[in-house]
Amino acid sequence: MTWSDVFLNTLKENGVRLVTYVPDNVLTPLLDGVAADNYFMPVCATREDEAVGMAAGAWMGGLRGCVMMQTSGFGTIPNAIASLLVPYQIPAILIVSERGALGEFNSGQVMVARTMRPVLDALAMAHHTLTDEKTMPFIADRAIKQAVATQSPVALILSPLLTGGKVLKNAP
Repeated sequence: MTWSDVFLNTLKENGVRLVTYVPDNVLTPLLDGVAADNYFMPVCATREDEAVGMAAGAWMGGLRGCVMMQTSGFGTIPNAIASLLVPYQIPAILIVSERGALGEFNSGQVMVARTMRPVLDALAMAHHTLTDEKTMPFIADRAIKQAVATQSPVALILSPLLTGGKVLKNAP
């Protein structure tokens, strides 16, 4: 099984059905898996904060959900985290494909990558970076269980060490 298959199984084992997302090349294996599996309810959002709102509404309606985005999209959601997820104790699962590190070619990605973890820390939001296939299932499973038990959001950051990242085509 691929890392993405194992990750999607972990979501299923934890009852996460709604998958809101903003498309991203690195997330393609996850998004393709979600689209191919009738267990999941995929919803494409126009913006990351919209996706957070959908996941929050799902929780309020009794459905567990996650939000998939890339690092630069994270820059649009601190207000939604601080004014919705945290005060209303909504255990949204944020899945962020990490860009801006390890040879990144897009300078816009680099700035958000440098600030993402400090922003999560400032919001007192748990976050875990998934770097390898061996530890990924354990960390993801326990992070989701803790988020639900404590009614707190969590961010799972998918490192390029796990996903392979995004590479500039035809680079010298």
